[in-house]
Amino acid sequence: MSSPLSREDVAHLASLARISLSDAELDRLGAELPAILDHVAAVQGVVESAGADVTPMSHPVPITNVFRADVPTPGLSRDDALAGAPAAEEDRFLVPKILGEEA
Repeated sequence: MSSPLSREDVAHLASLARISLSDAELDRLGAELPAILDHVAAVQGVVESAGADVTPMSHPVPITNVFRADVPTPGLSRDDALAGAPAAEEDRFLVPKILGEEA
């Protein structure tokens, strides 16, 4: 594992990322970031050693688009839509009043 980063280095990285860190977080991340960077380097080493015959992927299972074509279809008629309503008035849904008379 690499040596811990200084508080100034961690504070500089935090300012580049536009995040604010407390003094305790600066100290904790100074010790943790080298281990994280070592893990990233290990993954990068695997990627580099895989060679050109391994295709990079973002998901282990192939994903296909499942969208249907955007084709207009007829909707419900007004009578069919209002048929399931508990109450209707003047070809509209009738709902309980939730506001006072000031509206």
